[in-house]
Amino acid sequence: MDQDVSPENRLIIVSNRLPVVLTRGENGSWDVRPGSGGLVTALAPVLRNRGGIWIGWPGTVQAEDLHLEELLAEATRDSGYSLRAVALTEEEQAKYYQGFSNEIIWPLFHDLQSNCNYDPDYWFTYQKVNRRFADVIAENSAPHDFIWIHDYHLMAVAKELRVMGIRARCGFFLHIPFPSPDIFLKLPWRFQVLSDLLEFDLLGFQTLRDRRNFVQCIRALAKEVAVVSRGQMTTLHVEGRQVRVGAFPISIDYAEFADHSATQEVADTAWYIHEDLPQRKIILGVDRLDYTKGIPQKLDAFRTALRKFPDLHEKIVLVQVVVPSRFNIPKYLDLKTEIERKVGEINGEFTRSGWVPIHYIYRNLNRRELLAYYRTAEIALITPLKDGMNLVAKEYCASNLEHNGVLILSEFAGAVAQLQKGAMVVNPYDVEGVGRVIYQAVCMSAEERRFRMRRLRHSIRKRDVYWWVNSFLQAAISKRLDQFPLVEDYAPTREVDHWPGSVCQAVVHGPVADDDRPSSPHR
Repeated sequence: MDQDVSPENRLIIVSNRLPVVLTRGENGSWDVRPGSGGLVTALAPVLRNRGGIWIGWPGTVQAEDLHLEELLAEATRDSGYSLRAVALTEEEQAKYYQGFSNEIIWPLFHDLQSNCNYDPDYWFTYQKVNRRFADVIAENSAPHDFIWIHDYHLMAVAKELRVMGIRARCGFFLHIPFPSPDIFLKLPWRFQVLSDLLEFDLLGFQTLRDRRNFVQCIRALAKEVAVVSRGQMTTLHVEGRQVRVGAFPISIDYAEFADHSATQEVADTAWYIHEDLPQRKIILGVDRLDYTKGIPQKLDAFRTALRKFPDLHEKIVLVQVVVPSRFNIPKYLDLKTEIERKVGEINGEFTRSGWVPIHYIYRNLNRRELLAYYRTAEIALITPLKDGMNLVAKEYCASNLEHNGVLILSEFAGAVAQLQKGAMVVNPYDVEGVGRVIYQAVCMSAEERRFRMRRLRHSIRKRDVYWWVNSFLQAAISKRLDQFPLVEDYAPTREVDHWPGSVCQAVVHGPVADDDRPSSPHR
């Protein structure tokens, strides 16, 4: 064992949700299933068998009614790391998560400030819950551990740890975009949020643009902070401390997606999909139900393509998967109604005998279905209005084993910085432009398809999830993942049907996305 590693020198992951979902069965017993989402997909494989800890909310406000520690221990029996739960009341969950996180920070940081609800109670509860997370971290960490905190739900945790006298190294990674100063200035608690973030030792963002926006906010609102930029890193000098700021684009476990896509069960399912849609080119959209994903605009662009290019009729099918999300927020229910209305209108206008132009799926997909659609679709249409990264784009490419797919990608997705040389980049607000690109993608030669997809797959394989973790850890503590050695005692003792991010025997119930809710599809 490396002499720099001790039982106290662990990697501690902290996120809003634990990587499992607790559900009550018909007989009243509790069932533990693996969660899904971009964070689970990215981090569970790298934490596996390294004896670290994952801290988060278990997904139920009834934690006192169940033997939580025993359930979580059973869930991670073969994973090689442990889980620690943060208990929240129903009111705290409503105001901290649904309120401050998703009715203020989520729309604001996605440049949709008109959707914000600046309720002061939300801010009070957000601070309270961040303090609760800090308490659990303090109880389960040691001075030499590295604490890696994730996403916009927990921006105040480092401050609360410092107040308690915890001086362990803390890094923070923001999975969603960081807004420009003119947008961020609209946040009533802008000074407090910036001050809280400056308590971390390392701040990580998805793109150079996000890092630049953050630094510009520091220059505008925290003039006493000295900013020094050298190469890929920016250093902030804050009251005798140094805070490093960098861009670390998140990725996927490329090999895992490619290997699972090559299995016979996925190949069989893909064959059945094509049998159901003979002589059709499939255009695939996979999005969580969210107003940032641009689903209505995508449908308008598809309708435009059908109107302007009649030779597409009966040759293409849009399979639009919408994964349910955030049922308790009215705007999401309104969005669902709008999507279903547009799907009905387009199908009503263009359907012919034997051809329905849009196949609409409103549910979670299991892993076999998702990978089969990835393998089957000739075109992936990924057009968010704003996205931190969008891992669906990377998953599609990793699963495209025949190199015959075309990726159409929004210029406002974080993934475009890495994938722009192989993707067809579009402005999702330009429905006529997207419609033209759809036509170009359908007509693209097999040679150009192979060239583009090979380029995309090479880039994603080179910069996979392990590259992402290593780059963050190197910047934070000058260590690589392999310096957190494997714990042999945790090696699985039975065959586990695991999916990237799963921590127990079960099927993932949705593709991945930026949000870390269990019902979400990826970021």
